[in-house]
Amino acid sequence: MPEVIFNGPEGRLEGRYHHSKKTGAPIALMLHPHPQNGGTMNNRVVFTLYQTFARRGFSVLRFNFRGVGRSQGTFDNGAGELSDAASALDWLQVYNQNARACWIAGFSFGAWIGMQLMMRRPEISAFVSIAPPADRYDFTFLAPCPSSGLIIQGDQDQVVQKPAVDKLADKLAHQKNIEIDYRVIEGADHFFSDHVVPMHEFVDDYIQSNAV
Repeated sequence: MPEVIFNGPEGRLEGRYHHSKKTGAPIALMLHPHPQNGGTMNNRVVFTLYQTFARRGFSVLRFNFRGVGRSQGTFDNGAGELSDAASALDWLQVYNQNARACWIAGFSFGAWIGMQLMMRRPEISAFVSIAPPADRYDFTFLAPCPSSGLIIQGDQDQVVQKPAVDKLADKLAHQKNIEIDYRVIEGADHFFSDHVVPMHEFVDDYIQSNAV
């Protein structure tokens, strides 16, 4: 799990990178929760996603958005963080030019950034969104959503309201040519405090069924 430092739009960005030993391994980028609410690449949900993808043979990068940890810059309300994510994906692709697929995964604020990046980068073939904050951010840009993916939500989430995620998942599921796997974990709060294992199992099953 080597530490990496790469150039972002506002200076250096700090990350952790796992390189798969498999030739042509798929790549995956992990995006963390809101920087101003304590979100970092070491968030438990993000770290679990990172490990899950790595164990499935992906080359995986998680990193800190600008102003978090050793990453330079200051919080930019999403626009700058989207640019950070694009730079991270660029870095990941440079080291994996023969990757046979590209996935993106994000938790909360990171899910919102990830879905925006997916709209701008057609090489992203699948997504995992954990507790996407559909009640506080606009997701109407997903028209149409370019890739199939997995959405996971806790039914006891006190940060992101489940009805808003229900509505988002249903809207995406009715679009043509994509499939949305929407899983609700009973008893799980926003941080999946006692429910990281079922979250991991859903993600692991989804990767196993859909990775090329």
